[in-house]
Amino acid sequence: MAPSAITPESSGTTTPTTAQASTLTQAGIKHHNGDGDALAPLDASKMTITLSTSPRDVPPMNSPEVMAQKTCTDHMVTAAWNETTGWAAPELKPYGPFSIMPSASVLHYATECFEGLKLYRGHDDRLRLFRVNKNCERMRRSCARIALPDFDAKELEKMIIALCARDGPKWLPSDRKGSFLYIRPTMISTDPALGVQRPKEALLYVIIALFPDMSKSLATPAAPPALAGDAQPKKATTGLKLLASTEDTIRAWPGGFGYAKLGANYGPSLVAQGEARARGFDQVLWLFGPEASVTEAGASNFFVVWRNKETGKTELVTAPLQERIILEGVTRASILELARERLAPGKAAGALEGVEVVERKFTMADVLAAHEEGRLVEAFAAGTAFFVAPVGLIHYKGQDVEIPMGAEGESGDYAKVLKGWLGGIMYGKEAHEWGVVVDEVKA
Repeated sequence: MAPSAITPESSGTTTPTTAQASTLTQAGIKHHNGDGDALAPLDASKMTITLSTSPRDVPPMNSPEVMAQKTCTDHMVTAAWNETTGWAAPELKPYGPFSIMPSASVLHYATECFEGLKLYRGHDDRLRLFRVNKNCERMRRSCARIALPDFDAKELEKMIIALCARDGPKWLPSDRKGSFLYIRPTMISTDPALGVQRPKEALLYVIIALFPDMSKSLATPAAPPALAGDAQPKKATTGLKLLASTEDTIRAWPGGFGYAKLGANYGPSLVAQGEARARGFDQVLWLFGPEASVTEAGASNFFVVWRNKETGKTELVTAPLQERIILEGVTRASILELARERLAPGKAAGALEGVEVVERKFTMADVLAAHEEGRLVEAFAAGTAFFVAPVGLIHYKGQDVEIPMGAEGESGDYAKVLKGWLGGIMYGKEAHEWGVVVDEVKA
C-alpha cells in the first residue's frame, strides 16, 4: 500500500508548511517503475536478522569514548532501494562500514538526510522512545525535498523499535536509569552515476550511538577564553551563550530547505559555529535579513518569554513555520502543545503566570526592546541534543544582552517546568501517549 500524503508536523496551529508548497518536493516521490509496475514498499516484517559474533564492551558513562561521540552499538538496520524494484527487505546486522562507489551521488550532490532522537531508560526501568512517529514523518518530508525515495513512516518506526529492542538492554542497562542513547536514522543516495539527476539508488539505515548529556554541561558556567576581539562574554554565565549571526551569514532562507533535516543544512554552518566557540560562546543565534529576524539557536529552535508591550500579557514566542526557514522540531511542537494545554491563562499552576503561545516573526530589535524595558522574562533553546536549554546571554552588535535566569540563577521558570514535564514523559514518571515503550529482546 502506498504511503499516505505527506502532511506538515502539527504544533496545534493551522500553519501551512510542507504540504501546501509541495509541487516541487512531491515530484521526488515515486511509487511505480517505468513499466507501470508497483514498486516494493518498505516492509519491516520482512527484516532478516544476523547477530554480531564480536560484541563489544559497553564503555563507562561519561568516559572519553562516550564524549568522542564515535561509539555505536553492536548492530544497525539497513534497507536498500532502487528505482526498478523498490525497497529490499530490511536487514538487522552487525554495525560496520559501508561500501559505496567514489562516484556515489551522496558524495557529490549532498543527497542525504537524517533524523535524531533518543532511546531512554526510564526511572521505572522501561525503555522508551519519544514521539518516534514525528521523526519518521519528518524524515519523509526531508527525503521528498532532496529527491530521495518515499516510504511508509510506520515501517521506519518498526525498524527503529526493532534495533532498540535488540541493543537497548545491553547498551542502556537497568543501572543507567535516567540515561539515554542517541538514534540516527539516515538515508543516502548510493547511485554511482555522476550526472546531476534524481537518484536511482538509495540506502536507508539506522544506527544507535553513545552521546554525552549536553544539557547537563550547561549547569556549571565556564569562563570564556581570553581572546582578542569585541565579541566576548564579559563574564561567566549559566545557560547557553549565543553569538548573533551577522547579515552576511545566512543559515536558511524562504523557499529553501531549512525546514528539512538535511546534511546540507549543517556543514555550511560549521565555520560560524567554530568562530562562536573560539570566542567563548556555545552556539550561533541565527538571524535572517536586514531586519534581523530571529530563527534558530545553533541547530535548535529558539523561544522567548516576554510581556507584550501593548496588552501586558505574558507570551511564549517562537518563530513560525510558514517561510520554511526553521526546522519543524519535535521538541518544539511538544513544548507548544504542552504550553497550550498546561500553561494557558487561567490554567498555570503554582507561581507561574499563564502564557499565550505565539508563533510569529520577531526580531533582535524586539528582543532588545523587551530587555531594555524590563519585559523580557527568559529565553531558551529546544532540540534533541541540548533538550531544553536556558539561554543566559546573547551578544549582538557589540552588546552583551544578559537574559534573566530565574530566582535560582540556573534556568528560567518556564523552561524549567517545560523541561520537567517533557523529561517526566520521556523517563516514565508520567504515563503519556508520547512515550512509546520498547519491549526488550533479552540476550
